[in-house]
Amino acid sequence: MRLRLPRSLLSRNIALLVALVALSQICSLAVLLHFVQRPRIERASIIFADYVKLLDTTLASMPPDEGRAAAARLETRNTAPPQAPAETHPSLIDFFRTWQRDVFVEALQRHLPPDLLVRWDASHDEAEPAADGEAAQERLWIRIHAAGEPIWVALPMTADARASGITTALILSAALALLAALTGYLLQRHLNRPLRKLARAARRVSAGETPPPLPTNGPTEIAQVSLAFNQMTDALKQAEATRALMLAGVSHDIRTPLTKLRLAIAMALPRGSNDALVASSESYLDQIDTILQQFMDYAGSGERETPQPGDLNALAGQLVADFAGLGHEFDFEEGQLPVFAFRPIAVMRLLMNLMQNAVNYGRTGLTIRTWRDGDTACVIVADRGNGIRAEELERLKSPFSRGANARTHSGGSGLGLAIVERIARLHGGSLTFRDREGGGLEAVVRLPLNRPPAGQNGAPHTPRA
Repeated sequence: MRLRLPRSLLSRNIALLVALVALSQICSLAVLLHFVQRPRIERASIIFADYVKLLDTTLASMPPDEGRAAAARLETRNTAPPQAPAETHPSLIDFFRTWQRDVFVEALQRHLPPDLLVRWDASHDEAEPAADGEAAQERLWIRIHAAGEPIWVALPMTADARASGITTALILSAALALLAALTGYLLQRHLNRPLRKLARAARRVSAGETPPPLPTNGPTEIAQVSLAFNQMTDALKQAEATRALMLAGVSHDIRTPLTKLRLAIAMALPRGSNDALVASSESYLDQIDTILQQFMDYAGSGERETPQPGDLNALAGQLVADFAGLGHEFDFEEGQLPVFAFRPIAVMRLLMNLMQNAVNYGRTGLTIRTWRDGDTACVIVADRGNGIRAEELERLKSPFSRGANARTHSGGSGLGLAIVERIARLHGGSLTFRDREGGGLEAVVRLPLNRPPAGQNGAPHTPRA
């Protein structure tokens, strides 16, 4: 069976700390038993053996009548007591008690003459209840001699042979292990706090935000990580600003000669002289202008737009009406959605790109459906086209990626779905694809209802790829 380690750093550190404390306690207990408790029991057995030998000598030296009278005042028996049964499932406390008792009995027998036998008995509470309400106790039966006859005398177990103090030691060890676990938990929580801040900041960067700088006044290792993250965020911010400025400059510089070229074509080829050439030239110019606009849309994707409460159903219905005016009929299945905050222009661009893809590549069975799923607003744009292979779905969300069926549509640059993906992530949502029941494809967009879109605090943003 494969050992499964805890996944979180907190649980792993606590488990390691508890294991180390438990190992140290076990080693300490072994040292205590071998070097402290065993010598103590040995000394007690020597003293007890001297007492037993003195008692045996005294009773043996007395006249027979006096010896029997003295023995009668003790708890004696003529036959050997039964051996104590072995414990089948001893507890931890019973283990230490049994170990100390066995060590004591063995040492006592070594220090007594061979004819003075030792036997332990714990059946006193079962066969002969203690008188006057006294608690039952373990007893040692020792065979001595009185009036020339061997008799068995019951003597109480010495405290050194009992598990005295072991229970307290075990409880103390368990308390120390719990204290170590609690201390490790508090320390790890203190260490995890900046790590959680770092994770939240990384998610905000992934969503297109520019998070505030992380504090760098903690432990040295955490401070170094936070400082490196702040430097990375600043570098990304500068790189994105440079890229946005470059794209804006390129778009402006290219559109100026495009406008002049369009004007030159119109002046060089008067209407009616070569309409096919004029139409073809204007089509190419329109494609170049569309590609430039897609680059600008991808560079912006709505980061600087202020979120505001809006009705997603109304926005989708408006687009359905606009596409209907262009001859593309969408079935609109309107679900119950509350008013929530989003960037209307960015979300409109998101829906327009998905609807345009459905028109270009699906052509039939065009549908938009909205519904609420818990704290999420969901929108599906579906078609009945030939569909797309499952392995292509995620790839198409990357910039400049186009499907195999896009070769017949040369007016794009492969940024449409990348723009949709960025806008969805900017709102804390997601874009996924799935096969439509009955054939076709469904693009599913999920937008959180209760999460403010990134950048709502008014801080300026730079776009992110």
